[in-house]
Formats: sequence, C-alpha cells, structure tokens
Amino acid sequence: MKVLIPSALRSYTEAAQADADGATLGAVLVDLDRLYPGIRFRMIDEQNRIRAHIRFFINGTQVRDFALPLSPTDELVIVQALSGG
Repeated sequence: MKVLIPSALRSYTEAAQADADGATLGAVLVDLDRLYPGIRFRMIDEQNRIRAHIRFFINGTQVRDFALPLSPTDELVIVQALSGG
C-alpha cells in the first residue's frame, strides 16, 4: 500500500512516500514501524491511541479505527497538524 509521509516524519523514511503491507490500518502502522523503527510511536501513544496532532486518511476519508480493513490498492495519507502562535 502506498503511504504518504508528512515532512515531520520523513527523518524516518527519508522520502515523502513509503510502501507498507497490512490488512488493517493497525497492521499497516506496525509494518511501517518494522521498516522505519520508531515511526509508529510518533503517531500512536502509550495507550494505543492516535496522537492529537495526527490524522489518517484512506483514499481521502479520515479514519480512526485500527481494525479498518484495507486493500493493497488503498492509499494512506498521514497528516500531522501544525500548531503554534
């Protein structure tokens, strides 16, 4: 599956796009962490919740369910909100 990586996480992937496998959103995130150790922790906290500044979009629709079934042809876009004053 094609995964678009936000600029703040590209220090892990060294690219704007990565490929990951998995039948669910949770499995894709685990595979990303296998390929790029530490990246999942930047998106998911210790209680296995999506961090407040992270959004996941599958084929343009925001998702939050780790058990959501995915297809290898789907596209996952990871968006990291910017904050500041």
